[in-house]
Amino acid sequence: MYKSFSMELAGRTLTVEVGRVAKQANGAALMHYGDTVVLATATASDKPRDGIDFFPLSVEYEEKLYAVGKIPGGFNKREGKASENAILTSRVIDRPMRPLFPKDYRNDVTLDNIVMSVDQDCSPELTAMIGSAIATSISDIPFDGPCASTQIGLVDGELVVNPTQSQKQVSDMALTVASTREKVIMIEAGANEVPEDVMIQAIFKAHEVNQEIIKFIDTIVAECGKTKHEYTSCAVPEELFAAIKEIVTPEEMEVAVFTDEKQIREENIRKITQKLEEAFADKEEWLAVLGEAIYQYQKKTVRKMILKDHKRPDGRAMNQIRHLAAEIDLLPRVHGSAMFTRGQTQILNICTLAPLSESQRLDGIDDMETSKRYMHHYNFPSFSVGETRPSRGPGRREIGHGALAERALVPVLPSEEEFPYAIRTVSETMESNGSTSQASICSSSMSLMAAGVPIKSAVAGISCGLVTGDTDDDYIVLTDIQGLEDFFGDMDFKVGGTHKGITAIQMDIKIHGLTRPIIEEAIRTTREARLYILDEVMAKAIAEPRKEVGKYAPKIDQISIDPQKIGDVVGKQGKVINKIIEETGVKIDISDDGSVSVCGTDQAMIDRAIQIIKSIVTEIEAGQIFTGKVVRIMNFGAFVELAPNKDGMIHISKLSDKRVAKVEDVVNIGDIVTVKVMEVDKMGRINLSMKPGDLTAKAEEPKEAKEETAAE
Repeated sequence: MYKSFSMELAGRTLTVEVGRVAKQANGAALMHYGDTVVLATATASDKPRDGIDFFPLSVEYEEKLYAVGKIPGGFNKREGKASENAILTSRVIDRPMRPLFPKDYRNDVTLDNIVMSVDQDCSPELTAMIGSAIATSISDIPFDGPCASTQIGLVDGELVVNPTQSQKQVSDMALTVASTREKVIMIEAGANEVPEDVMIQAIFKAHEVNQEIIKFIDTIVAECGKTKHEYTSCAVPEELFAAIKEIVTPEEMEVAVFTDEKQIREENIRKITQKLEEAFADKEEWLAVLGEAIYQYQKKTVRKMILKDHKRPDGRAMNQIRHLAAEIDLLPRVHGSAMFTRGQTQILNICTLAPLSESQRLDGIDDMETSKRYMHHYNFPSFSVGETRPSRGPGRREIGHGALAERALVPVLPSEEEFPYAIRTVSETMESNGSTSQASICSSSMSLMAAGVPIKSAVAGISCGLVTGDTDDDYIVLTDIQGLEDFFGDMDFKVGGTHKGITAIQMDIKIHGLTRPIIEEAIRTTREARLYILDEVMAKAIAEPRKEVGKYAPKIDQISIDPQKIGDVVGKQGKVINKIIEETGVKIDISDDGSVSVCGTDQAMIDRAIQIIKSIVTEIEAGQIFTGKVVRIMNFGAFVELAPNKDGMIHISKLSDKRVAKVEDVVNIGDIVTVKVMEVDKMGRINLSMKPGDLTAKAEEPKEAKEETAAE
């Protein structure tokens, strides 16, 4: 017998069924939100995994295309690797839940979410987030929850809780906030330059809704929750810490980590590790956890230096940004390039432009977005951190970083009508020591401007960190955290935006949530740093987008035609459009609304293709001038192709002002000639002239107009 629980959430019913399916999982919840159905499960291994010093949590979000009545494409006809949306959703579920598991827990845990039915007005991503929290809370897996998630939109200046699909399409904000009972634990946002005060208001509106969801989860746990199981603690023994401190004093450790050079610090720690391994050579049980003990020792040292001594490992002030540098045009043949350097973090970004037909097609469960014309990709090679490993393609981290930068830049991109290009930017990590995703935003913004993309405003990104003490008001916010401060700190609060406002936020934390004062200070701190980067660094490298795309970039011109004439331009089996492409070497894209984009590197050929298209869709009238090819010669004249399937004839008497004995004396087949339409007779035959006098003469007025003029 299963149990069912329901609550009203943003005007729709959220129903949770426990005990109906997946009974062998440690915890399972069949989630219904409107007609959206997601099965959320939580499972854990019986024993800890040997030889690891981290919590092995896996989060899966599986999009089943049957959920929206689709059969997967391709030969295999089954779902393949996870989509980008599925990967990003898995990360958003992981980030708020990971800190709530015990720090010394090493059992494998998998949170699996299967999307089985989708109501586009009821987010399956949100349903899965809440479902994972419920499945884990009612399971016997140790978990300091529950937590809850809410989405917020901004429609016509009003904040909307869990917006519907139509509201999302016009929303100026896509914000997701996860909370525990008291604090905010995760923030993910994309926004159209939303002011900081509005963003803060939205975050805490979501936090209020989350408290209602947590109360609902508490009722489920009270009836269905299992007793949490005992587990083997993998905490470092206190006696090992004491022994280490006798050999390496806190002052020695402070000297070892107090440097701006990552390589020097790593060498110092390597020597300390070697020293301790020799000292504990006869204690195998200590050697097994020595690496974790040294990590914890470094962490305590760095946190004490920052929180108590107000000293950062590289000597900077708490609100000081590392040395910055920006430059453009590093790569001569690409369409746009820029490099942004912040301390030992360096990103080289390359921009590529292409016709709209090169836009990415999306095949997933979201009907709102089926393609995207802007793609941002992020790469993190091992050499950027001085390591060696083969490249195996992007992982979840790389996909997440690329999506964050993409989200930050989309609000400032020109419309397709303003700039009819597909755009790809690629961030290559040259060096990494903290916050490469935000350096990626800066370099991408400059790369776009260098490529001649007329973005509305430059965008910069910066992250701040946090070190907390024993109470809520004992904390320090750090501007521009480097890798060490990220590893040993409590927060990585990333914010991208313009002078006007925020375009993206991503907040990762390792503690059980943030108070409102911390969030407000973090947002204020990142704004100050962002404006400094925009004005004092990026603007000096490139202040505004170039007026034209580079010489190696394709040129695109657009015209609009009557949609009913599209068939004439394409022709039977594509013969007409293919002939234009073959003659001019351009690419042609035609939309259903009659928008025609012509792309090529030779402007003359683009102009020629547009002229041909216009001639196809335009009714030919007397007085018009065309440039066409001689396609046939007869004794009495020559036939000229004005447009595909539209020929006109030049009578031999109209080839020249002088007498012509033979047509071939003036023109031959294949010649490109300029002609004027003299007449289109009742049978639709087009009579042309090449006489210079006819070409320069004004078109004659209609006979009726002449008669009226004479009468006056």
